[in-house]
Amino acid sequence: MNFTISSSELQSKLQTCYGAIGTNPSMPMLEDFLFDLDGDKLQVTGSNLETTIITQIELSSGDKGKVSIPAKILMDTLKALPDQPLKFQVNDDNYAVEITSSFGKYRLSGRSAEDYVKVPQADSTETFSIEAGMLKRAISYTGFATSNDELRQAMMGLHFDIEEGQITFVATDAHKLVRYTLRGLDSTTAGSFILPKKSLSLLNNALLNEGTVNVSYNVKNAFFDYEDTQVICRLIDARFPDYNAVIPVDNPHELTLKRLDLLSSLRRLAIYANKATNQVMFNMQEDGLTISSEDIDFSNEAKEQLVCTFSGDDMTMGFNAKFFIEMLNILGTDDVHLHLNDPNKAGILLPDDNSEDEELLMLVMPVMMGY
Repeated sequence: MNFTISSSELQSKLQTCYGAIGTNPSMPMLEDFLFDLDGDKLQVTGSNLETTIITQIELSSGDKGKVSIPAKILMDTLKALPDQPLKFQVNDDNYAVEITSSFGKYRLSGRSAEDYVKVPQADSTETFSIEAGMLKRAISYTGFATSNDELRQAMMGLHFDIEEGQITFVATDAHKLVRYTLRGLDSTTAGSFILPKKSLSLLNNALLNEGTVNVSYNVKNAFFDYEDTQVICRLIDARFPDYNAVIPVDNPHELTLKRLDLLSSLRRLAIYANKATNQVMFNMQEDGLTISSEDIDFSNEAKEQLVCTFSGDDMTMGFNAKFFIEMLNILGTDDVHLHLNDPNKAGILLPDDNSEDEELLMLVMPVMMGY
């Protein structure tokens, strides 16, 4: 098995697959890339069992063969070399790999491809298509709200809720919830799946802002095909909570103010808040908003006033400043709208630019009032 390839091109392609290589894998094969050469096409696979990334590289070879190559030493070698053609020669008997550059030769021990992990196949799947930029935006809007609580497996991923013509992405950790809906898309069937949090970042890294992602899924895996790369993710086998049931529908109070003003204020006030609760108090009145924080243990307190528009009866609510800051960092609009029912129910945070085709909703649970 022999082929020649540009070092920079190979490094660029392998970098995407390298994200799926675990740091302390349970199996030796999970430390490797699988190289599968078939004439003028080289297919490289990286996997941690939960996520498998496959990329293809066009080259001129005419040869065929498979070999499993240690990922870290190969990546370190490529990073240390300037851009140049590299010649790979693989011994079909003992799987020894020899790399020849303009500086010299490098030998490393490969393994038989027969022992590599089996890649899931896209059998009995439902399919839909989505623009890569839209999918990246959905991940950026929602990924931060997934849970790290292993006792709540369903919340440790992003929920894809597919209906005819639309997809809703939902993430929650029981303290905050984000729902992002895209309409007018190429989806003709209904279904749902939960994509693990770790797979989200790998999928996001594999996508650019242009092009179309073809998605297929079954009960066990989701397959994302994008240009010359495929990302295969094992799904979370759990039932996602009924997210619509926790979103208040009758919210007579509305607070509107500048996003950056609120964000800057919360960053300052969080410094003085109790570090266990990160609680800040919103005192909302018709003539303005007063935000305060206090840490009784250290006799720290702070208070600021912001210009706003508030409709409804005067109200005081407590929120977790850390959660609020996370949400405001994601929202990109000049103004934000906080819709409220009463101090014991969740607040709904909306951007200023929701449309018929794209709707983003963020829900944040209140913190018990009092310090």
